[in-house]
Amino acid sequence: MSAPGIGGGHLAEHREEGALATLRRGLRMMPEFRRGLPATFALALIATGGRVVVPIAVQQVIDRGLTGPGGPDLDLVRNLVLLCAAVVLLTAVAVYRMNVRLFRTTETALAGLRARAFRHVHDLSMLHQQGQRRGSLVSRVTSDVDQLSTFMQWGGVLGVVSLGQLLVATAVMAVYSWQLTLLVLGCFVPLALAVRVFARRLATAHGVVRERVGDVLAAVSESVVGAPTVRAYGIRQRTAARLDRAIGRHYRAQVAAQKVTAAVFVSGEFVAALATAAVVVAGVLLGLAGDITAGTLVAFLFLVTLFIAPVQTASEVLNEAQNAVAGFRRVLDVLATEPDVRDPAEADPARARELPHHPLGVRFEHVSFRYAPGARPALDDVDLEIAPRRRVAIVGETGSGKTTLAKLVTRLMDPTEGRVLLGGVPLAEVSFASLRERVVMVPQDGFLFDATIADNVRYGRPGLTDAEVLAAFAQLGLSAWVEGLAEGVATRVGQRGESLSAGERQLVAVARAYVADPDLLVLDEATSAVDPATERRLTHALDRLTDGRTTLTIAHRLSTAERADEVLVVDAGRVVQRGTHAELVDAEGPYARLHASWRRSAAGDPQQAS
Repeated sequence: MSAPGIGGGHLAEHREEGALATLRRGLRMMPEFRRGLPATFALALIATGGRVVVPIAVQQVIDRGLTGPGGPDLDLVRNLVLLCAAVVLLTAVAVYRMNVRLFRTTETALAGLRARAFRHVHDLSMLHQQGQRRGSLVSRVTSDVDQLSTFMQWGGVLGVVSLGQLLVATAVMAVYSWQLTLLVLGCFVPLALAVRVFARRLATAHGVVRERVGDVLAAVSESVVGAPTVRAYGIRQRTAARLDRAIGRHYRAQVAAQKVTAAVFVSGEFVAALATAAVVVAGVLLGLAGDITAGTLVAFLFLVTLFIAPVQTASEVLNEAQNAVAGFRRVLDVLATEPDVRDPAEADPARARELPHHPLGVRFEHVSFRYAPGARPALDDVDLEIAPRRRVAIVGETGSGKTTLAKLVTRLMDPTEGRVLLGGVPLAEVSFASLRERVVMVPQDGFLFDATIADNVRYGRPGLTDAEVLAAFAQLGLSAWVEGLAEGVATRVGQRGESLSAGERQLVAVARAYVADPDLLVLDEATSAVDPATERRLTHALDRLTDGRTTLTIAHRLSTAERADEVLVVDAGRVVQRGTHAELVDAEGPYARLHASWRRSAAGDPQQAS
């Protein structure tokens, strides 16, 4: 098995991708948008076609209604005016319907894109998420998609109408005077070539802008989440300075992009003025030679205005388009990142396996793991078997590989070499649905969602009633604690559970794991940072939770190792000792040294010994 990475290859692969290639790649991922395009374009053609009726009517009024051979024809003028009014009304209806369709289509497509991006971020391995800034990932699902939505609902409408207007105006101009049409096109050819250069520069500039937005969001979110630490250490000024630097970089990137936009705008204005002047001069000369009529020249000038208008707005559209495409590329790059850990049921549901319906044992077959290619092994050729229904404590110094073992058992990551088996089934072949139903991990931080205690417990088993949640707390011996809360299980815990203490969050996390009724429990020491009273509650609840279940506990305390059926000692990525607490404490080796260190710590802190 190849070494895991953080999925950066796809980001580099698409970084230099052109705007059209990005749009093609995005449209393949947005079938909802493709389905709505034909009718939207049809309405756009009606809307733009209606705009050339007025110049044609002006030409007819001048050449036939006012200066015709028989004198002024007021009936013709009246009919042409009524026709123009009807066409303008039809154009307004078409524009309205086009806007509504485009808004509905884009929002439907982008809602689907946002949902797919959000789910894909969750599908990425923990290793990948740790290799990316959280703010950057959040910005791709939120602000980058919002930028695309804004462009599609403004620049998209303007772009579609402008393109149609450009094509229709050119066709009618060619009918009136091919000479003047070639003159207008000749004026704009250099600008078209220059725009290609500007577009590349804008793409680069706005790619930097979108990255800087991610930097700002990352700095803001980190400052908010870490507010207690910022206050505790009095580092508000340094934190504010860091945020100011991120905002400053975003400002400079935005200014650099706007300088390019301004250059496009000025170029368009200059060429538009040049083309208008050239048409007036050449048109008068053709008129004097008898090649065109006065009505044709006036109509042609109207058409030139219709031709020039999209060019004059092109700078703003191009600016927003490149900004949107830069954000779109970042979203697509996330979607293109292959998850390091995949659900086998997605590739072939028929071949995905279920865990056997009996107590689960764990088997590591020559497992090695590196967090990055070339890095030192976090685990090195671990080969061991854990019998079902055994409570095993995993001990070792910081960085020894304890947490890596837990992540591999729960398949938050896959081994670099070797394989992990549960109940005799290779973990890589087990469907996520079966794995998450039978295996539960309780992390050390006891993360809770911003909801009630009952709602958080129900994440372990959806559909539980409040009465059943109360019964679960009672079975864990936690009734007194729940009843002591102001609103019982209806108490709201706040964001990240911050309305509760660290120990109380762990009580809820243990109850959540209990109602899930797993066969294999992986615990990151839940009692490592709680007060003695809460620790007693937790210890009692954990005894109930682990009873009769295969349990792997990352032990930070002496008491946890002493109560385990078996102790694994991990050092430098290897399992160096294995046995009961009584066997290992009297043997020469790492566990005896750890035990002595625990004893010395407990002498200074009685809570450590409990």
